[in-house]
Amino acid sequence: MNQVLEPGAQLAHFAASLQFDEIPESVVRRAEDLLLDWVGSALAGKVGKPVQMIEAFAKQMGPQEGSAEVLISRRRTSPLFAAMVNGASSHYAEQDDVHNGSVFHPAAVVFPAVLAMAQDRGSSGRELITAAVAGYEAGIRIGEFLGREHYKIFHTTGTVGTVAAAIAVGRLINLSPEKMLHAMGSAGTQAAGLWEFLRDAADSKQLHTAKAASDGLMAACLAEQGFTGAKRILEGAKGMAAGMTVHANPACLTDKLGQRWATSETSFKFHASCRHTHPAADALLQVMTSHDLKAADIVEVITHVHQGAIDVLGPVVNPETVHQAKFSMGTVLGIIAQHGVAGVNEFEAHYKDAAVADLRVRVKMALDAEVDGAYPARWIGKVTVHTRDGRVLHGRVDEPKGDPGNTLSRPELEYKALALAKFGGAATEAEMQELFKQVWDITALGRVGQLLRA
Repeated sequence: MNQVLEPGAQLAHFAASLQFDEIPESVVRRAEDLLLDWVGSALAGKVGKPVQMIEAFAKQMGPQEGSAEVLISRRRTSPLFAAMVNGASSHYAEQDDVHNGSVFHPAAVVFPAVLAMAQDRGSSGRELITAAVAGYEAGIRIGEFLGREHYKIFHTTGTVGTVAAAIAVGRLINLSPEKMLHAMGSAGTQAAGLWEFLRDAADSKQLHTAKAASDGLMAACLAEQGFTGAKRILEGAKGMAAGMTVHANPACLTDKLGQRWATSETSFKFHASCRHTHPAADALLQVMTSHDLKAADIVEVITHVHQGAIDVLGPVVNPETVHQAKFSMGTVLGIIAQHGVAGVNEFEAHYKDAAVADLRVRVKMALDAEVDGAYPARWIGKVTVHTRDGRVLHGRVDEPKGDPGNTLSRPELEYKALALAKFGGAATEAEMQELFKQVWDITALGRVGQLLRA
């Protein structure tokens, strides 16, 4: 009689066994899109002080030469420290991808880990893409398994991201299903990331992705050597679900594995801010465009939101830093109203502007039953705008810009990546054009090399 595997073990088996030829072509193309989008965010992080401090730590503690590339400096070091720095930098600009249903940013933890190991092992482009898809598919399902209660306290990208990175690297280095399960156990016992940092404008968010990428890589490499981990780290009596959520759903771990490709459900971030602000930002833009409004015409904006938005954004009342401003609904909408776009440059230049601050205090969040009921599968944007001439206007967006049904085209992704690289001062336009060619043809590469010239 064949033994029926538990959900976590089934997920490990799927990830360890995934073959490139089993992945639909549309999913492969999406993974390429996500890779390019990640590189742009990683390059933008070069200007971030938290990223610079983590890079300084890596220089001090890690080898001065190695097989893996640090994107922001183009130096080479060990895979562990390259994954650490690239993980930190890719979550700084707040424009890395997000999967709505799991409230998880896969790119910031999966790609730093698999790129570092692919460069170290001489892996092919197909192997890199297969590993990344394994990490996305598993990580997204683990995020859905832990559910929205987990996200109230824990930063899912830090917690789930550690396991997703381990799975992605595990697939790249060809772990057996049994060793993959051990890698998940070692990753899960290290998984961490708490939202308390946001109240203090602390630097922890970059540490979350830095550690998730590098700790996941370490967990996979240890498992390769025979290091064992808890076999029920996800669903066990003292596992992640037991300690990190209220209502875990084990069925999510195996939901249509090999049939539903969650990688293709991942959204791109159009605005350089917390994703919870995007639906309202798009809805406000809709109202202003439809009614030819200027910022000065607005008396008050009520954003109708899900509880997760209130939980994350609510504590940010008076943002003290650019990064904290990206978690302020009022600041984001103030920048949108004043400038029509909330990109990295607008935040750097205008988050403290008097006009932005004036509107910030007139933006309110209100829990909306429809929006909350649809979340996290759908992130609906609804606003009510009160104008100086007494009108009450309503805006609604069912799919924010960047969602799968309202996605970014490849030219738009290239434009975004160029803007992020320019913001970070990390690559020239000519270098980025060469990078685009490399990424769009990555599955033809026999060996993944350095993405940018030293």
